[in-house]
Amino acid sequence: MWPCVVSSFSRRLVASLGVCGRRKCCGTAAFMPEAPAFEGVRSRSELRDFSVSDSERFWAAVGNQRLSWISPFHTVQDCDLTQGRIKWFEGGKLNVSVNCLDRHVHTSPDRVALIWERDEQGSEVKYTYRELLEMTCRLGNVLRRRGVKRGDCVTIYMPTCPLAVAAMLACARIGAAHNVVFAGFSADALAERIRDAESNTVITVNQGVRGGKFTELKKTVDEAVQSCPSVQQVLVAMRTDTPVVMTARDVAMEEDVVCEPAVMNSEDVLFLLYTSGSTGKPKGIVHTQAGYLLYAALTHRYVFSYHDGDVFGCVADIGWITGHSYTVYGPLANGGTTVLFESTPIYPDPGRYWNTVERLKINQFYGAPTAIRLLLKYGDHWVTKYDRSTLKTLGSVGEPINTEAWEWYHRVVGDGRCPVVDTWWQTETGGICIAPRPSEPDAEIVPGMAMRPFFGIKPVLMDTEGKVLTSNNTSGALCMAQPWPGMARTIRNNHQRFIETYYQPYPGYFFTGDGAYRSAQGYYQITGRLDDVINVSGHRIGTAEIEDNQCSAVAESAVIGFSHDIKGEGVYAFVVLKKNIDIKEDDLSRQLNKMVSKKIAKYACPDLANRLPKTRSGKIMRRVLRKVVERDLDGLGDLSTLDDPTLDVMILEQTGSHHKSLSDSINPLV
Repeated sequence: MWPCVVSSFSRRLVASLGVCGRRKCCGTAAFMPEAPAFEGVRSRSELRDFSVSDSERFWAAVGNQRLSWISPFHTVQDCDLTQGRIKWFEGGKLNVSVNCLDRHVHTSPDRVALIWERDEQGSEVKYTYRELLEMTCRLGNVLRRRGVKRGDCVTIYMPTCPLAVAAMLACARIGAAHNVVFAGFSADALAERIRDAESNTVITVNQGVRGGKFTELKKTVDEAVQSCPSVQQVLVAMRTDTPVVMTARDVAMEEDVVCEPAVMNSEDVLFLLYTSGSTGKPKGIVHTQAGYLLYAALTHRYVFSYHDGDVFGCVADIGWITGHSYTVYGPLANGGTTVLFESTPIYPDPGRYWNTVERLKINQFYGAPTAIRLLLKYGDHWVTKYDRSTLKTLGSVGEPINTEAWEWYHRVVGDGRCPVVDTWWQTETGGICIAPRPSEPDAEIVPGMAMRPFFGIKPVLMDTEGKVLTSNNTSGALCMAQPWPGMARTIRNNHQRFIETYYQPYPGYFFTGDGAYRSAQGYYQITGRLDDVINVSGHRIGTAEIEDNQCSAVAESAVIGFSHDIKGEGVYAFVVLKKNIDIKEDDLSRQLNKMVSKKIAKYACPDLANRLPKTRSGKIMRRVLRKVVERDLDGLGDLSTLDDPTLDVMILEQTGSHHKSLSDSINPLV
């Protein structure tokens, strides 16, 4: 069955490209083979307009062309944004792992699928599509033999490595959903996600390796599953040679190399991914099979101008949506070569990214503004000492990139010749929604702006009364006016929360939670979150998750975000101590950070004392803190002795009204 499907896909694609060649069409048909079927479309901008005005025809053509189907779909979409009902390609049957592996093995088995850039610099390992398929089938057979069935959810707690990719694809192959949890999360955070996903199987490794440091992932899992009665088994692989204690629950991973793929419906669940919300409980965002895969593949190819034979370097961890869409599913669906980056930007030195670009001959590089700002401070020589001539496109993801970082990225890293695509999207959107590309080849790119909506995306700005803002040079709440295939379908076990979060604030529209500015030219710039969510180094964390503390000394707490030179946003916490508590401020800081690290992750910890309002002699100005909390800018008084007079204004602007209740005993932790 499957070779026939693959051959049919190949013939359709070749036929389309052949028609383009015979017509000597160098425009839209060469850019997108489906374009000749769209009447009146003669340019890329007209193609984008068509994708919005006649979205069903657009997505039907693209879906038929770019995915391998066992059975074709009969309904392109059945969506109602007022009800939070999102369904695409109903009636269609397929298998995601076949689309990412088998069809490429059939045509190019020895093409490199993965390049694992291990933490140890210079020790990269390459895996072909044939090898990745074999690894996936072995793991899929282990899961089947151990009783994992279609519809189950497997939690994956692993570093960025080939086996983690195989674990994701193995789940997809046998019809199970996967729930990848970032390997930096604590045992408590991991346990919460396992319980909500109701996983009976967890996959992990003995240790993680990052930046030359080892993390005891198996021990974290052992601690987490103590409070997870649903977990029946833990599959353990060895990343290092360090032995670990194996229990009756633990399983080794070896099996046959042939694993029959399950036949999946388009709207069956592909994976869960937990993201922070404005309440204390993380949201299990649900993505399904066909629509997500198609959107990830299309955005990967067109936003980054990816061509066959390119090496795509997304340095995001697979525990985040960026790693899902642009390290795994998008590149592999396109038959591409994708880099798995296990290390950090500064290990063993600040030239690590660019050393990797030179060695692996990376063509598209996709990273976070946090890392770019960090590397900028180390100077140009860490970049220029390496050959970056293979680079063609640079991308940024996770948070808005400031102009200084954008210009350094473009001028120094890209030698002024590589377009920088500042991409906006979310876990909930499944893939990139706004970016400078695709566009006409000579279209301008404005530093620090996401700019243009992708195919099929119709953004709108809303005012405070829920009305659409039609003019340019205006700001408002960023919403989407029509559905697209890659968007989330629900929140695990809580569809009502899904509706209340994304569809009730502006009925008939998808509310992103972000604010945006639309320029006079119609370009979009993201201005930040509108809810109680902080974006730390591209990682979203709800203020309630941090405020829900279990510190015996604290009676009340409130958390805000503040502008941070490296992270984009930092965490600023005000805490009120219980009466008769006598504790040194440094001890309290350490205690609270330890608590946050254990409950959530280290990246969520508040930064410490360097941001406190102090006199030049080092004394904390509690008089100023009280006025900041009361939002009394006029009552700040004499600030001539303050070491950083701008700090309090910044905090005042970002502090919400719920901080007014805090008393004179506030201890600020920044």
